[in-house]
Amino acid sequence: MTKQKIRYGIIGCGSMGREHIENLKALDASVVTALADTHAASRAAAAVLLADAATQPQVFERHQDLLESGLCDAVIIATPNFTHAQVMRDALPTDLHLLIEKPLCTTLEDCTDLLERAQGRKPIVWVAQEYRYMPPVAEMIRIAHEGGVGTLHQVAIREHREPFYPKVGDWNRFSVNTGGTLVEKCCHYFNLMELILQEPATRVFASGGQRVNHLDEDYGGLRPDILDSAYVVVEYASGARGMLDLCMFAENSTDNEHIVVVGDEGKLESLIPSLVLRHGRREDWGKRSVWGEPSGSGRGVSTRRVWDTNIKYAGQHFGASYIEHQRFANAIRNGLPPEVTLADGMRCVAVGLAAHRSIATGCAIDMSDMIPS
Repeated sequence: MTKQKIRYGIIGCGSMGREHIENLKALDASVVTALADTHAASRAAAAVLLADAATQPQVFERHQDLLESGLCDAVIIATPNFTHAQVMRDALPTDLHLLIEKPLCTTLEDCTDLLERAQGRKPIVWVAQEYRYMPPVAEMIRIAHEGGVGTLHQVAIREHREPFYPKVGDWNRFSVNTGGTLVEKCCHYFNLMELILQEPATRVFASGGQRVNHLDEDYGGLRPDILDSAYVVVEYASGARGMLDLCMFAENSTDNEHIVVVGDEGKLESLIPSLVLRHGRREDWGKRSVWGEPSGSGRGVSTRRVWDTNIKYAGQHFGASYIEHQRFANAIRNGLPPEVTLADGMRCVAVGLAAHRSIATGCAIDMSDMIPS
């Protein structure tokens, strides 16, 4: 059966916008018909990626013109974080399906406003949280939700990586533009913790700072204020806990992302970029009257590389963005709800903002103070 062709517009043609273009080029029955960006060099770079396309996109400077063009069925919003709220306010009244890049917004006030504006809207609004679709992570989540390690108690995520990439005008050097590192970079992880544990966060503790990166940069008398390292502990009503270990001057890593899920019956580990998944069960340890082999022996741990051979473009996120686009397109064609809602996007922003507040005050932050019930 022939798939319904979907016409896409890209608002924001920087590195992430161009990554979306590459994924859409690899996706069946998808065509990019319009581009918009206020930055001429970004528009030109995006147009180059589509130079050989059968249908050449119309290029706009203003996103409002793209939204009003009638050229699109769906729009990908990949502009700088601090512009998301206004672009979304312009996009929500249209009948276009929307995929908005993370973080949804940089403030909870803006997130709340968008949720209110989206009430009753029929076209899809999907917040891009692609980490859940990375093959070993998706397999980890499947096993965990099927009871493969028993009742879940802990989710630990470590990202040890390079500093922030350069952006147009270095807008990502300042928390007022990004929402802060624990929003900009880490809302993915807080969303992942919630997805794995299947419950929202209730309390957040954090310690972090700007220790190494961007300390000698000056922007007309303004110094970058984004933190580059932190520990964040997240509590949940069930008693489960999540923990994030972030360091952005630790590029000398083999697997820079390491996700661990521990239940009362076993443990799962996902490693990126090696795409390795480890799964071990405790079996009858709890019934033993004497100790068996010590931890660290690897006894009973299966290790395998997980990949999806149907992924046509791996890109920057190990195929996750490609799978996310497949799911987004499938939802459009079949009238399905988004897998990541505006409310999901708001909650993971709220956890990141709570972590920043905890660092600033030295106190644990109740999520009820961030998002009143």
